[in-house]
Amino acid sequence: MPRPSVLITGAARRLGATVARAFGESGWHVVLHYGNSAREAEALAASLPSAEAIHCDLADSLASSQMVERLALRLNDWRVLVNCAAIFRPDDVTALDSNTYDRSMAINAKTPVRMAQAFLRLARSKQGRTVIQFTDQKLENTNPDFFSYTLSKHAVAGALPMLAMGAGWPEDRIYGLAPGAILASHDQTEEEVEISHRLNLLQRKTGADEIADACLFLAQGHLASGETLFIDSGQHLMRQPRDVIYLAREHME
Repeated sequence: MPRPSVLITGAARRLGATVARAFGESGWHVVLHYGNSAREAEALAASLPSAEAIHCDLADSLASSQMVERLALRLNDWRVLVNCAAIFRPDDVTALDSNTYDRSMAINAKTPVRMAQAFLRLARSKQGRTVIQFTDQKLENTNPDFFSYTLSKHAVAGALPMLAMGAGWPEDRIYGLAPGAILASHDQTEEEVEISHRLNLLQRKTGADEIADACLFLAQGHLASGETLFIDSGQHLMRQPRDVIYLAREHME
């Protein structure tokens, strides 16, 4: 039987790579997007039963939507787009850094929306199409750190219900997937990770495999379009005054 196809942005490393492996091992043809990690993307593609690697600079939203257009011409059963890639750069709530803001909004919000629009306009599938947009538990558990990043995630999250209402076929699904702290960020030490990743209601580390399992579940289209699934061990239900990176460091002092 022909394999259904999925495109995953940022699939060469970290969460994107884990999601790509899960789809590949579940019988999908996986298109792995990468930016600066060609070696990792090609190696991962070679390790999967059916996969290919494709490069694009997500800061260029036009080039990114054109990538989707080219794929739509040759993928006969393209069912899922997973917008996983994002930049997570610190800036301060009291002084917006213009460069950080512009790149965050472009890569984390504008480009995923344009890619979703092109996908829903052009992708061919024997079943409904599904967009899975990574957001963040910060949408519900807001703190002032990583200011531009958080603004960009609010922007792309705000687009999801609008896309669900007017951009696709009745059988299409548009979903948000909101992770909590999953992998080490920036210069975190192992000790800091052990503390920060347990700062949730269940006091447990949420695994990258749980994110991948959630993507596979959402790809089945069982939830109503426009819904967001939080995979964070209850972190979004808390009220944390700072990002857990800094809370962990305060705890260690």
